[in-house]
Amino acid sequence: MKKLIIPAILALLIAGCSSTPDAPDANGAQVETPNSGNVATVTAGNVDSRKLPPELTDPKNILSKRSVYFDYDKYDVRAEYKDLVTAHAKFLANNRQFKILIQGNTDDRGSREYNLALGQKRADAIKKMVTLLGAREDQVESVSLGEEKPKNEGQNEAAWAENRRGDILYQGEY
Repeated sequence: MKKLIIPAILALLIAGCSSTPDAPDANGAQVETPNSGNVATVTAGNVDSRKLPPELTDPKNILSKRSVYFDYDKYDVRAEYKDLVTAHAKFLANNRQFKILIQGNTDDRGSREYNLALGQKRADAIKKMVTLLGAREDQVESVSLGEEKPKNEGQNEAAWAENRRGDILYQGEY
């Protein structure tokens, strides 16, 4: 009987001491402030998420191009996209308040697990290049979407080629 009572009491004590964290605010992460139960919202520097600088949206500027395309079953940045990645790296190096998210994508051939891994390798390849060219590590995040966000739903080589990509999104776009 004692063997059952002690674990039950411990379980009740632990459950009674637990708390549920508040949901994060849409504008940033929540951080507990010292000596209070209040939660403060942390935002990213002086970046206005509703408006990006003109050089990032001007179609005549290389920075408005945000997709890096890959060959089938490959994750190395092709030579034709090196200038694009270099331009984004230089922008980030000169504008430390900006952050990017790189989303690695694949076509829908292959297993879900394989495509998630390949998408991550593609995103990481772009991230590595961007950081080697001057962006700080904390400015760049890479994730894989695998086959979940196709640009083209078709089932032919042209459609698959559009889906094998890494997309660069600036803070405020994600």
